Amino acid sequence: MFSPEGPSLRELAVQALSSVERGYDLLAPKFDHTPFRTPDSILEAVAKALTPLGPFADGLDLCCGTGAGTEVLAQVCRHRVTGVDFSAGMLEVARRQAPSGGPDVAYVRGDARALPFGSAFDLVVSFGAFGHFLPRELPGLFGQVYAVLRPGGTFAFPVLAPPRPTSPGFWLLLGFDAVMRVRNALWRPPFVMYYRALRLGSVLGELERAGFSVDLRPLPEFGRRDDGSPRARLVVARRGQSDAGIVNS
Repeated sequence: MFSPEGPSLRELAVQALSSVERGYDLLAPKFDHTPFRTPDSILEAVAKALTPLGPFADGLDLCCGTGAGTEVLAQVCRHRVTGVDFSAGMLEVARRQAPSGGPDVAYVRGDARALPFGSAFDLVVSFGAFGHFLPRELPGLFGQVYAVLRPGGTFAFPVLAPPRPTSPGFWLLLGFDAVMRVRNALWRPPFVMYYRALRLGSVLGELERAGFSVDLRPLPEFGRRDDGSPRARLVVARRGQSDAGIVNS
């Protein structure tokens, strides 16, 4: 799972016994050599799906980490791209490898649950961050995203179809979440990272309650499952043209 440039088991153990913020500060120099970084195939598929939805002026990469999603925004935004994350270590890496030759790129340290921006963005994206939020935090999180989008703005993020109970991946994720729950019951500070804590139906419902109109778009690059459903989809949530909220069409 890890390349030779990635973290050792000891380094991962130290990270897992830290807070989320401190853990990512420690992991940052080697994060891009772990399976936790969003694969390029997903980033490229999302950029392709977003292109016809634009043009966008200003974009925000929510929980940007080392900046992988910033590269997507740099392809579809014309003026300014901002990444926000609460890990100073991850932001340091992101700044070193920020995309050049396109829109202006800046990185800001901040908490996604209390974003330090006004209504300044036409597009917000997020990749692989929702496992760090408990279900009860979704209303506040999505409310923050709604608030930083300009009227008519878009919030987009990819979702993968969950593995079936008959697959090894299902039991791997289930086991990982079980280990994290035991760890958090026995050790402080907690490290919130659950792969199966959030269900797509709950996410879509909370987006609509926050005022978004929501659309699901297949990412055809990943094909379909045996039942015909997409293996990967892009959630496209739009803020209405006025503060009165969204009128679903």
